[in-house]
Amino acid sequence: MAKLVSNTYGEALFELAVEEGKEDEFLEEISTLKEIIDSNPDFSKLMNHPKILKEEKLEVVDNVFKGRISAEILGFINLIVTKDRYSDIDGILNYFTDEVKRLKGIGVAYVTTAMELSDSLKQSVEKRLLETTSFKKMEMHYDVDESLIGGMVIRIGDRVVDSSVQTKLNKLQRELLSLQI
Repeated sequence: MAKLVSNTYGEALFELAVEEGKEDEFLEEISTLKEIIDSNPDFSKLMNHPKILKEEKLEVVDNVFKGRISAEILGFINLIVTKDRYSDIDGILNYFTDEVKRLKGIGVAYVTTAMELSDSLKQSVEKRLLETTSFKKMEMHYDVDESLIGGMVIRIGDRVVDSSVQTKLNKLQRELLSLQI
C-alpha cells in the first residue's frame, strides 16, 4: 500500500530531526507553527490558491517565517510549497509530532466522562494509564459527554476502552432484544 503524502514528508522531517539531534527543538517549533497556521485560515487559503505563483508563495513564506523559525524548518516549508503539497501540511506536521512523541515514549490519551473529573481523579487516571501501558509519560485530554451517564471512555491511538454506563445499557438492550421466548 502506498504511503500517504503526509506520512512520507512527515517521516522525512522526523528523520532530519533525529539525524540533527533536534527532536525537541523541532517539536516546539512545529507546535508553534501549527498554532499560527490554525489561527490564520487566510494564510492557508493564500498558500493553497491555484492562481498565485509558487515564487510569490515562497516569498510570503520567507517574509512571514524567516528569522522566526530554524533554517531547517523554513527550508522544509519551502520544499512543501515548491512541491505543491501545502494542502497536506496539517497531516505532515501531525505525523511528525506523533513520531517524536512515540520516540520519547509519550502517550496521548483522550478521556471522556459523564461529568468533570477532579484533579485527584485525573491524576489517578493518568497514573493507572502509565502503569498499564509502556509509555513513560502521558499527554491527557479530558472531555465531558453527559450522554455517557457514568463511567468513562479512554482512547489511546486506535485502542478504545469503553466502560460507560450508556454502552453497558446498549449492550444489555441488544442482548434482551436477541432473546427468543
